[in-house]
Amino acid sequence: MTTNATNADEPQAKPRRRAPAGAAVLREDVTEAIRAAVFEELATVGYARMSIEGIARRAGVGKTAVYRRWRSKLHLVLDLVSALAVQGLPAPETGSLEGDLRMLYEVTSRALRHPAASQIIPDLQAEAARNPEIAEALQKTLREGQEGVALKIVAAAEQRGEVRMGLDDELALDLISGPLYWRSVVIRSPKLPKGYLGALARATAEAIKAL
Repeated sequence: MTTNATNADEPQAKPRRRAPAGAAVLREDVTEAIRAAVFEELATVGYARMSIEGIARRAGVGKTAVYRRWRSKLHLVLDLVSALAVQGLPAPETGSLEGDLRMLYEVTSRALRHPAASQIIPDLQAEAARNPEIAEALQKTLREGQEGVALKIVAAAEQRGEVRMGLDDELALDLISGPLYWRSVVIRSPKLPKGYLGALARATAEAIKAL
């Protein structure tokens, strides 16, 4: 007597369950393309005129791909701005307070004067005056991006004995970050005077030593 090839007592292969649509794996290359498109859209049209449709078109994806990752353009921009805060800048290690400040200013100045950044930061600052969520995210980005590096520079100077131990970190941070942001972001000077960064580093170092 012949029997079926499949015995009821033998374990049966379970059919593969189909993952729900919301659990689909999000491709990282698509996510990065969308993030890059957001930067380009912000620099080109500004936050107020930016749209999910424009972002998707620039990224070469459908609107659904954007909405799978972010609920709205506000959440997209908040996520992007907040991510910048944790990236930070490399802490200089030149061996002197003035040297560290000079290197920090050179890196920061290049970043702030980048064509995209020079358009995006003022635009988001204007939006921040109307939107508390953007204001909080922007403050976090601008503050934490500089604060981590600036405090490492001060701590290294303390260890070398260039400045006194336990100085006012908040005041030191204001001295380090304030002038360059004022010139590059607030008044948006088209070009820094010759020797400006070196002079700023020397003056800031002396000011911190006087705290």
